[in-house]
Amino acid sequence: MEYKDYYEILGVKRDATDAEIKSAYRKLARKFHPDVNKTKEAESKFKDINEAYEVLGDKQKRQRYDSLGANWQGGQSYTPPPGFENFGFGGGQGYQSFNFNGQNMGGFSDFFSSLFGDMMGGGAQGMNFGGFDFGGAQQTRQRRQEPPSENLDITKTLNITAKDIFSKEPISVKYNNMERCTQCPPNGGYCSNCGGTGIKTEPKSIKVKLPPDITEGKKIRIKGEGQTDAYGRKGDLYLVIHFKDSEYEIDGYDLTKEVEITPPEAVLGTKKEIETLHGKITIKIPPKTSSGQSLRLKELGLPKKGGYGNLNAKIKIIIPKNISDKQIELYKKIAEL
Repeated sequence: MEYKDYYEILGVKRDATDAEIKSAYRKLARKFHPDVNKTKEAESKFKDINEAYEVLGDKQKRQRYDSLGANWQGGQSYTPPPGFENFGFGGGQGYQSFNFNGQNMGGFSDFFSSLFGDMMGGGAQGMNFGGFDFGGAQQTRQRRQEPPSENLDITKTLNITAKDIFSKEPISVKYNNMERCTQCPPNGGYCSNCGGTGIKTEPKSIKVKLPPDITEGKKIRIKGEGQTDAYGRKGDLYLVIHFKDSEYEIDGYDLTKEVEITPPEAVLGTKKEIETLHGKITIKIPPKTSSGQSLRLKELGLPKKGGYGNLNAKIKIIIPKNISDKQIELYKKIAEL
């Protein structure tokens, strides 16, 4: 049968510590996990990695494996030493295979079976490979079919103005992305990279192009811009649109903008120059205009299919802050009339 050098598979020295073996295993398991690595060699590599860790990660099994001594140099034509050759899986009752997402990835190698079959006779219940559970029970089998479920999505409120929509240019979105720290010491010591929390917060900035049919409360999905888990999977970023504009009220494609005038202007009528998304224009306010009254200005709103929405100029009558005594007397006379 073929000899397997478990130390070489994990890329560690034969005198590696438990922490070094565990750290090497986790890195390789993430790299070759079938849900992350879709190459043809990944499944076989992942199986070998887990088999190696099942041995080297267990003191009893590692001691038995190391007891082969010089025999490990035997290469492809390895023959088990006396006392190892008759071990088996208890007539097929033990753990023989495992799968991910419905794909059978085969059982342990003959080499593994010959050395450790007697230790697996109880059905191989509860086998655990550094966080990848390969137990024999139905519930455990269900867990090993896919990595632990974790919500990796980020939801953020995006405040936008009428000018953001009108410009049609991508807008900058800044947010904090939380990810698992990849630099934590394998022995559980203090990590300066994440402060010992295991989570690293990284500020991010991306450009987002608003869809033409944007509305209040609409969600924009940015694929792959969410959090990243230990398996390399990425969540999505969801931006919830909220209209927040100090100059305009936004109602679909229509806008409303306040236009301030004085009491005499409201009574006598006037002309006012106002700023719109389309540039400056002059509007005519008719005599006897009341506060709260709106003047509809066609085609001066937000872009829509086949044209633009409207702009409503909402009149607001204000009293000037600097008013003279003479002006006050005139108001008194008007009031007497």
